[in-house]
Amino acid sequence: MPSSFVTWAFCAAVLASLATKFWLASRQMRHVHAHRDTVPPAFAGQISLAAHQKAADYTVVRSQFGLLTEAFGAAVLLGWTLLGGLDALNTWVYGLVQPAWGDMAYQLALFGLFGVIGGALDLPFSLWQVFRIEQRFGFNRMTLKLFMADMIKGSVVGVLIGVPLLSAVLWLMNAAGSLWWLWAWGLWAGFILLMQLIYPTLIAPLFNRFAPLEDPALTSRVQALMQRCGFKAQGFFVMDGSRRSAHGNAYFTGLGRSKRVVFYDTLLARLQPTEVEAVLAHELGHFHHKHVLVNLFTMLGVSLAGLALLGWLSGQMSFYTGLGVSPNVASPSHALALILFGMVLPPFMFFVSPLMALRSRKAEFEADAYASQHADGQALSQALLKLYEDNANTLTPDPLYVRFYYSHPAASERLAALAALGARRPAEPGLAA
Repeated sequence: MPSSFVTWAFCAAVLASLATKFWLASRQMRHVHAHRDTVPPAFAGQISLAAHQKAADYTVVRSQFGLLTEAFGAAVLLGWTLLGGLDALNTWVYGLVQPAWGDMAYQLALFGLFGVIGGALDLPFSLWQVFRIEQRFGFNRMTLKLFMADMIKGSVVGVLIGVPLLSAVLWLMNAAGSLWWLWAWGLWAGFILLMQLIYPTLIAPLFNRFAPLEDPALTSRVQALMQRCGFKAQGFFVMDGSRRSAHGNAYFTGLGRSKRVVFYDTLLARLQPTEVEAVLAHELGHFHHKHVLVNLFTMLGVSLAGLALLGWLSGQMSFYTGLGVSPNVASPSHALALILFGMVLPPFMFFVSPLMALRSRKAEFEADAYASQHADGQALSQALLKLYEDNANTLTPDPLYVRFYYSHPAASERLAALAALGARRPAEPGLAA
């Protein structure tokens, strides 16, 4: 595989993905702006014109900001690769660390400095997103102090978890022969399953407070729903999402005995009990249809294919030189291979995203249908309308943009599908609002 082929294929993928993103974002902004001054007939009387216009403005501003971040990201990517940024960083770190501390320390240091520089480059955009855009539209409730605390805690947790995992992968790449990628995948799969077990109870509480649900009537309602649906949870919790954002949500997470139901406090403050029940029924629908397991196994399958590809590419000199990096001669280039692969893969995978989005939208329709069978379908529709309004989700997205990006159906499609499911489920004894 010639180095020139790698270079041209990479450039073509970067330019094609960037051009497609700009084209789709432009369509989205034009479409949303063109419908800004009129509430769609399906939502007339339910969504005010002011709320509709706020959602349109929020969508356009976020799209404009997204174009800026995409352009900057593409420039940084080319700077790291073809313009020699990663090669220069590798040369400097190798000369500074490897002679005194050895190969493993050098490779971990390379990863660490690459991450620190990348984080520093992304930080201004994160600050602008939170304290300008989200603040402007009334969603941000995070202080700069809390933002920095989250960033520091996230970095510490990342180091504590990431360094042992990365060290093990680098060791396997050096010691396990040509099939190192298969052993690394086994390690990765085990890590993912472990995180599913420990994240809800050990990691999430580092960033948010989780208090038991104290509303007896609502607790009784959701317990009855769980029993009807055949699910068990370790508890029902309220998360202090309002410390950071006005956006609301709920989720059912974990594996085995670690499963728990979590409601954002912002969600409970906005929705009626029947609507909260319907939202939870939707989340249970994902578990009923095995969407969570399918997503997990899909991720593991994709990671296996990716590691197999990396196993081949890491042995090709042209993979490094075609991307602007000179591989190490006297020491392993495993860290280089991992960093390069992580940077180069997204532009190619971008064109697979519509298939993933399509599958995700299908899953949302299935979960909505499940919720309408086990809770109040009309209440779910009302809850979704409130969430669309509160989260400033546009009601008039560009159809092609939806097909390419949206993991959830557009509001009009989703509510129409719920209406088509028919009359609400007959009320069961003890479940009156």
